[in-house]
Amino acid sequence: MAIVVNMPRLSDTMEEGTVAAWLKKVGDKVEEGDILAEIETDKATMEFESFNEGTLLHIGVQEGETTKVDALLAIIGDEGEDISAMLNGNGNASVEAKEAPKEEETKTKTESKEEEASQELPEGVIVVTMPRLSDTMEEGTVATWLKKVGDTVEEGDILAEIETDKATMEFESFQSGTLLEIGLQEGESAKVDALLAIIGPAGTDVSNVASNFKVDSGAEKTEEAPKAEKVEAPKKEKVVSSSTVEKAQKQVSASSSNGRIFASPLAKKIAEEKGINLSQVSGTGENGRVVKSDVENFTTAAPSGASVGKFVPTGQEDFEDITNSQMRKAIAKALTNSKFTAPHYYLSVEFDMENAIAFRTQFNSIPDTKISYNDIVVKACALALKQHPQVNSQWFADKMRLNNHVHIGVAVAVPDGLVVPVVRFANEQSLPQIGAAVKDLAGKARNKKLTPGEMEGSTFTVSNLGMFGIDTFTSIINQPNSAILSVGNIVEKPVVKNGQIVVGNTMKLSLACDHRTVDGATGAQFLQTLKGYIENPVTMLV
Repeated sequence: MAIVVNMPRLSDTMEEGTVAAWLKKVGDKVEEGDILAEIETDKATMEFESFNEGTLLHIGVQEGETTKVDALLAIIGDEGEDISAMLNGNGNASVEAKEAPKEEETKTKTESKEEEASQELPEGVIVVTMPRLSDTMEEGTVATWLKKVGDTVEEGDILAEIETDKATMEFESFQSGTLLEIGLQEGESAKVDALLAIIGPAGTDVSNVASNFKVDSGAEKTEEAPKAEKVEAPKKEKVVSSSTVEKAQKQVSASSSNGRIFASPLAKKIAEEKGINLSQVSGTGENGRVVKSDVENFTTAAPSGASVGKFVPTGQEDFEDITNSQMRKAIAKALTNSKFTAPHYYLSVEFDMENAIAFRTQFNSIPDTKISYNDIVVKACALALKQHPQVNSQWFADKMRLNNHVHIGVAVAVPDGLVVPVVRFANEQSLPQIGAAVKDLAGKARNKKLTPGEMEGSTFTVSNLGMFGIDTFTSIINQPNSAILSVGNIVEKPVVKNGQIVVGNTMKLSLACDHRTVDGATGAQFLQTLKGYIENPVTMLV
């Protein structure tokens, strides 16, 4: 069922937001935690992540456009789902899609109190309310306060960790000043926009402001959830001299007694990118918090008596953007559609290739004749498919088509990607004819001379990476085919024959099947027939 994603309130004073950039486009698959867009608030440009999974069906605000908090931002649902009722304002389309109430109708007693309080605020005093940290958040619980009343707060400092309906998230301050009042204790919950804290000049009396907000804040104790353990920041050590060692002593460890690391979000991001263990970094921020400069300046060099950190390589990042070709776009679209619409499963086998090796050697001794192992596989597949038409089938919404003809698609690598020219009526062609056809089609593919007709109509596909030394792999089905065979390298290794360990040659193959058309037993029976032909190729000549 489709989910409406509204413009979130990403700061306590945010009334509207501007979409700076979309990181997903309509039709893209969205996973929980993926960044949907970058949204510019009244404070900063912030990443907004999805709390839902599905396909991005609709974008309500284009890049550069601005809209109010709670207005339609996007719709996520099942691929192909009809959302016309939602876009037309029909609430019956989804129980979870609620029409945003009019501003006049949503004015609550809390907002009235907020307005009254804002008119009477002492100079420099800022009221911080419970933010909406997810698109569906209605109330939040204070898990941990990282500041206490009387502490100095700088813009960007983490005030508290707030538990939403989705996750526990850090909430940073967008103001500087002194924390004068805390509206919710650890473990307490309140509705979005209720009083969270008051920041202002030190010593300012804010009792009237706090009482006005508390009347209808909706704060309530969360009895079921255990109160979050309060983390006491370690105290700074006394500086005894001006040496480098004393400077290291002045820096406080960023780890608390319960293992939590105090670090700014930006510091965490930089540390992750550089592969730095934050527990090894000394924090110079307030209460030993690791800040951006601590991570950037962290090296293996350490003063006497201090621990040596992880080596961080330095260098210049370099990259090249290559515009996707039309072929690459077409391949991406087709394979993505196949992978996410056809329920793939895989059957793997290993064939004895001793007879096939001898057969090919004898066959190629005929003047002006040369066949490859791939030609043997294509011919064997064509004959086996005639006996197992369900593997040679196609799936449609209202029917399954069993093909009586056999057209084998042969995957060919080209500079721009991959093409699949088709050997038509492969079961009726001889091995030399198949070899000549594959050689001709592969040459056309590499020279970009293939016609659309030469790439259409396959009923089954063979993909061979054995010539690249790949022993085993799986492929994505080339729809509308129901199966694709992945062919690996011929490997010389010890095998058991007649109870004795001898040197043998084997080849691994993997059959990817669409479970809508090919059941497991059907696929297995096809591979048994294929095994008979490949391990005894002379039977293909009968």
